[in-house]
Amino acid sequence: MANPLSLLGEIHTAISIVPAVAGLYSFAKYRAIRPETTVGKVYLSTLALSAISAFGLSSTGGFNPGHALAIIVLLVSAICLVLPKLGFLGRLIPYLRNLGFSFTYFLLWVPGINETLSRLPPSHPIGNGPDSPPVQTALLIWVVLFAAGSLAQAFLVSRGQARRVVAWVPHV
Repeated sequence: MANPLSLLGEIHTAISIVPAVAGLYSFAKYRAIRPETTVGKVYLSTLALSAISAFGLSSTGGFNPGHALAIIVLLVSAICLVLPKLGFLGRLIPYLRNLGFSFTYFLLWVPGINETLSRLPPSHPIGNGPDSPPVQTALLIWVVLFAAGSLAQAFLVSRGQARRVVAWVPHV
């Protein structure tokens, strides 16, 4: 098997699957990641654990792009959580919050796509790192999906539909 995972890599991967599934579930049910819901809390807490555990991973022995992505994920998540307290942003808050949480989900999958395509199938991986054409193609498709999803979310917020979807959600 090429590129075996370290124990920390296996733990990080297992942790990272939880926000990937929770985020997808939240998008399907609420059309957004909502931190006030149970699934939103699971998403954010396991996303933070995933980002923090990424700091222990480095094939180069130093700071790498994965560490930078983890810092960005933590910062964007924190900003999204305080956005409702920034009243001066007014009607922009739901747009910015949806975009921010969606961006964290997008970033969660960037190294996931690279690592998955660079490791699977074990006998002959599809890609061989972020510069390989299959990985770049998959990431380009991911960027297009993120942009389309973000536009759809903005449209729903502008129509008031995103607010109606979560109006019945109990605050847990």
